[in-house]
Amino acid sequence: MATNTALSKSKFLGLIPLVMAQIGTSGDNSVLTVATASLLASLNATMADIQLANIIYSLCAGCLMIVGGMVGLIVGWKKTFRVGALLCIVGEVTVAFSSNIFIFTWGGRLLVGIGASFLIPSVLGLIPGLYQGNDRAFAFGAIGAATGIASCLGPIASGFLIDTFDWRVAFTCMAVYFAIVLTGSALVGDVPLPEQKVRFDLKGSLVAVAGLFLLIIGISKIPVWGLLDPISPPVIGGTALTVFGLSPALFIAILGLITLGLLVRIERNVEKAYGSCLIPSSFLTTPQVRSGLYLTAMLFLCFGGSFFLVITYLQLVAGFSAIMTGVAMSAMAVPMIFFSMGIPKLRPNASPKKVCRLGIVMVALSTVPMALSLRPDGVSWLMYFGLFFFGAGQGFVASQSSNIIAGAVNARDAQQSSGIQTATRNVGQAIGVAILGVVMLFSVTGTFKDAALGSSDLSPTAKAAISQQASIGFMPDAAFSKYIADKTATPTDEAALVAINRSTRQNSTQLGLYVLGGICALFWLSTGPLPNEKITR
Repeated sequence: MATNTALSKSKFLGLIPLVMAQIGTSGDNSVLTVATASLLASLNATMADIQLANIIYSLCAGCLMIVGGMVGLIVGWKKTFRVGALLCIVGEVTVAFSSNIFIFTWGGRLLVGIGASFLIPSVLGLIPGLYQGNDRAFAFGAIGAATGIASCLGPIASGFLIDTFDWRVAFTCMAVYFAIVLTGSALVGDVPLPEQKVRFDLKGSLVAVAGLFLLIIGISKIPVWGLLDPISPPVIGGTALTVFGLSPALFIAILGLITLGLLVRIERNVEKAYGSCLIPSSFLTTPQVRSGLYLTAMLFLCFGGSFFLVITYLQLVAGFSAIMTGVAMSAMAVPMIFFSMGIPKLRPNASPKKVCRLGIVMVALSTVPMALSLRPDGVSWLMYFGLFFFGAGQGFVASQSSNIIAGAVNARDAQQSSGIQTATRNVGQAIGVAILGVVMLFSVTGTFKDAALGSSDLSPTAKAAISQQASIGFMPDAAFSKYIADKTATPTDEAALVAINRSTRQNSTQLGLYVLGGICALFWLSTGPLPNEKITR
């Protein structure tokens, strides 16, 4: 009995650095988001520069994690975990001491993105090798809870550090944090390399990186460049880049899908020839694995969508600070943390299918009170009621999704699934933000123009100016007043347009939340292959 207790404690201690790694990579984005204003001032950066710094990290993570999932099988998961943590440390230090935005982006953010591409697949690769049965389910639940912890504590901690000290101090603290993760790796057990030597799939890796890069950049740029009609397409050599006069975003995303389709064919031949490949056929041919990947995508679609809609509204409309936003989002994070870890611990024999289906229903329905909570100048208590069940539903799904994948394949493929899972996360998040971005773009612009042109309170001059605008952004009152200053003829025009803008923001965000709930409800269709009984492997 004493031996079992010691083993249990050892397993628990080894899980802590893995959870911390997940929190750190998720929390890193919070620091950048909260530091935006400080970076604009101290590095003479533009919003375009900050957006690039953000997307560099996301692209690295999204494109390289699938490769990191194979490297771990070749050199060992514990080694790739340490390499990833070390790269994150160097990247955060580079960011903290950057003298200009170029070094900040192409030095620090690039290194952190590459580090995360090794670190997070290693987390999900170590768990199937170190834990079995109920322990594995609990460990995966803890990793799911880590994302909720980061969404809650990230804005609070980063906001406090930046407001009290400086953005450089905040990123230095991130470097120290990853140093603790690296040191803590000594507590993590190692997983033996597969008996059959795994050959690095160079061809598959290159095609996968290219396909994921094109898909993610294309999807993420749809709200910026436009879906079909070009809005703000990229400019090369002074000429706007379009495809037959249309926005390039959708074409780039489609090219990415075609490239990934080619990857599947390449991988089939590589696996036949060498016995291993970047994407094993079991991931594509096993219905339970596909369902688990769909649910993984749903979780991060929810994260991206809720952050895009709710946090934007809280900060731009209700005037919440970063710390206030973090406290508000704890209404979502706390139940997610509780149910992600609590269900595997308290109800280990629960049916994965029933748990996931209940979670999907909770997530979909919770967007209704969230939408009804919106007011022209803030939110009511219904927002926190909705966020609670939104987080609880995600916790239900997070408690099962990774274990569903690992429990459907052999031990080697279960470890290698880490890269596929993390790539799926990033694609799901990009898709969610892109869809909601397009909904908001067209809704805000169309609703605002219809209301303005139909208003009896506006002068003909103001109506003519508004009708010529290609798009109307989601803006707080102060920014909107500045935007329309040269488009109004009288103070009455300005007052009427500000009122229309407030109503438009509310209605468009409500529509976005309903769309998010509808998308989440569709994931019910993917739950058919899920097991009814407890996963024992």
